[in-house]
Amino acid sequence: MPTSHTSLAAEAVAPAAASVPEFASAPPGAADRRRADLVLFMFIAFVVSWGAWGAAAVIGGPAANGEPAYAPFLLGAFGPLIGALVIRVRRGRRGEPVPARAVRFRASKALLWTPPLLMLGSATVLAAALLGHAAGDPALSWSNAQDVMRDMGGPAAFLVSMLVSGPLSEEPGWRGTAYPRMRATTGRLRIGVTLGVTWAVWHLPLFFIDGTVQNDLGLATPSGLLFAVSNIPMAMLVTCAYERAGVVASIAVHFAVNTTMVLLSVTSPVTQALLIGVQSIVVALLLRAGRDSATRVAL
Repeated sequence: MPTSHTSLAAEAVAPAAASVPEFASAPPGAADRRRADLVLFMFIAFVVSWGAWGAAAVIGGPAANGEPAYAPFLLGAFGPLIGALVIRVRRGRRGEPVPARAVRFRASKALLWTPPLLMLGSATVLAAALLGHAAGDPALSWSNAQDVMRDMGGPAAFLVSMLVSGPLSEEPGWRGTAYPRMRATTGRLRIGVTLGVTWAVWHLPLFFIDGTVQNDLGLATPSGLLFAVSNIPMAMLVTCAYERAGVVASIAVHFAVNTTMVLLSVTSPVTQALLIGVQSIVVALLLRAGRDSATRVAL
């Protein structure tokens, strides 16, 4: 996934165990503003990304540094962030309050939750890869990971690229902007599925750009289909991270999953299917833990 920004994350969240839905006491017109913000955000995210990626596909050639298609390819990854910034500026100019379900950045919570969530995200990929090997997929290879980093200019350049093109360019939009506005009236599971499907559709042009992970998988292949499906548990996983520590945590989990997948060359349909299963189980446990925590607060 190709995948920032304290100002976007600094939005308060009401207690999860509130007895009255937050939207019930919202000021008049709040629902209309939420819908308008969502529509505008989605429009900007798709127009910027699909427009830039369409240009990269027309230019042709690999989406690699130094190639003509690289600049529009990279720009396309920032569609969600650009949409988030527009909504943030628009809200500030109108003097509107932050969405009630947005999670405020707090350093203490970020330090508490982000490291274990980052490791958890990476562990889901590692577990799927190990299970895939047991099922007959190739063994994990550190030399392959070294080759990947060398091809991208070394470990530092690789990590920066994985952080910017995906986590930083997307999470302030999908989680920091879209999620809290949807959460005002919709449950987490439904939002996870909705944003997961939206995310899969948003990635569609990447299948037509040479040099991308999606192009290597192929659109009309089992791997391409599983990539599309995998957006749903992945969206729910980073959403669980966002609810615990805001955009910083969702960026960390997105980064951990993407980076581990690239380093371990997770492209086999077997391992992809196992990853979907592993992440679905982890999400179910995190959602259950969230409900138990809310119940304890209520008591």
